[in-house]
Amino acid sequence: MDSPSATAAALEPLETTFSSVLCVVAHPDDIEYGTAAAVHRWVGEGATVRYFLLTRGEAGIDTMDPAGAGPAREAEERESARRVGVEDVAFGDHPDGAIEYGVALRRDITRAIRRTRPDLVVAQTWDLRFAGGMVNQADHRAVGLATLDAVADAGNRWLHRDLDAEGLQPWGGVTAVAVAGSPTPTHFVDVSGEHFEAAVHSLEAHEAYNSVLPEDFPKPRALLQMILGGGGERVGVEHAALFDVIRRG
Repeated sequence: MDSPSATAAALEPLETTFSSVLCVVAHPDDIEYGTAAAVHRWVGEGATVRYFLLTRGEAGIDTMDPAGAGPAREAEERESARRVGVEDVAFGDHPDGAIEYGVALRRDITRAIRRTRPDLVVAQTWDLRFAGGMVNQADHRAVGLATLDAVADAGNRWLHRDLDAEGLQPWGGVTAVAVAGSPTPTHFVDVSGEHFEAAVHSLEAHEAYNSVLPEDFPKPRALLQMILGGGGERVGVEHAALFDVIRRG
């Protein structure tokens, strides 16, 4: 078994200063399970961070009809984003629970990348399992892989040519893709102190969703302590967000 120091040495700090970041996920609250802490730090360092969610999470609350759940969860996501300094939150119209990987999904994410022109894209893991061994949900897998592919699509003017009519020119300026929730992280962001507290506050904004979780499901602070505290233990800080970073160019 590796010693703690050997494990820590395997992960590098993600120290690059990014001016523009786009986080792409499937559902409201996906970003709040740890990534929001890093978002708060990046915003504090001067980055412009934007969110693009492919659904409104309308099928995520068993006790609420999708017609009501979608608008409620969208509102909660906008508030949770505001709590970590993000004002630009866009939504796609893919069906919650039934997102299909394909050209249409890649095109929608490509549109978001060309619109926001980020140098860092944060994606969801497309692995079958999360770092802790839990099975990854189908929407997450489809969106994660499509995000990786859309980063390449965004720079190719001969793909998704209908986006030209929208005034969206090719963008090949993404320097890295940071994959959240990966079972094989390579980098970490120290999110101790105020960043951890902001992340807890952000996850707490999902009141309708959190209120119907099982009684034994960890509350926001306890859950983020497990995720970010566990990351911190790996690298020798109080709290850390872990990412599998894929460099480009």
